[in-house]
Amino acid sequence: MLHFNSRKSKIMRNKSYTLGFIGIGLMGKPLVLRLLKAGFSVNVWNRSRGKLDAVTTAGATAFNTIEALVDVSDIIILCLADTSAVVSVVHPHIQNSVSSGKLLIDLSSIHPETTRQMAAALKEKCGMGWVDAPVSGGVAGAEQGTLAIMAGGDLADIAIARTVLAPLYQQLTHMGAVGSGQITKICNQMIVSCNVLVIAEMIALAQQSGVDAEKIPQALAGGFADSKPLQMVAPQMAAHDFEPVKWRVKTLLKDLNMALDLAAKVESAVPLSGLAAQLLQLHGSQGFLEQDPATLIKLYDKDQ
Repeated sequence: MLHFNSRKSKIMRNKSYTLGFIGIGLMGKPLVLRLLKAGFSVNVWNRSRGKLDAVTTAGATAFNTIEALVDVSDIIILCLADTSAVVSVVHPHIQNSVSSGKLLIDLSSIHPETTRQMAAALKEKCGMGWVDAPVSGGVAGAEQGTLAIMAGGDLADIAIARTVLAPLYQQLTHMGAVGSGQITKICNQMIVSCNVLVIAEMIALAQQSGVDAEKIPQALAGGFADSKPLQMVAPQMAAHDFEPVKWRVKTLLKDLNMALDLAAKVESAVPLSGLAAQLLQLHGSQGFLEQDPATLIKLYDKDQ
């Protein structure tokens, strides 16, 4: 196993090092499968061990504790649900490991200020570097290796992340220091959330006006109104077909709440995102937090 405190340039040229992947959920599973297919050795840990079967069958090695995984891995990759989940893994498990010279890459979408605090503490306590690298593109992007990654961190660490994450992305953009990737992902989610909400009200309007709403994505393809969310969720909304769940309402709501918090701290007005958060909160309170955002069409269902 290679150690980062030798020379990072050497690591960048050598793919024989071991990855430790924590979080085998909707996104984590296809990401691990792609890393394994690319030839990486991958250790895995997940809070619910039952979710590990799909990746261990493909060649990943499961560990009972985070500490044991960190001990035998050169790069630790996190793909977790929210800020509190990342904090619970980093403190105390990773932070108390002997990890000098290793690198942590966080693919989760979490609060930028908490990211900066954890990165600084990790560097001070055990000499581990940090790259925040939240992703956009959903499960389909994870499966196809076409994710967009927005990354924050030191140049040398970003260079390593580019190499390690190469099987996963179509584009990785270095946005600045640690925390910059998370801020950029918040910006991404502001656009996505508002887009999905207006798609829902648009599909409802089309249906109630007698238009075949299932043809809307085809009719708008290539025009100014076209978007990946339109092509993904509009057919589901028009058909009221919400399975399988590709992403969750609670994820968009979580990210919008971070946008509102960040906007308040920097005194920037975000009225549309504020309204979007209220609508998502309303929808979530009706039992849809764990459901696909395509279910937002139900906000406009006259039979509800």
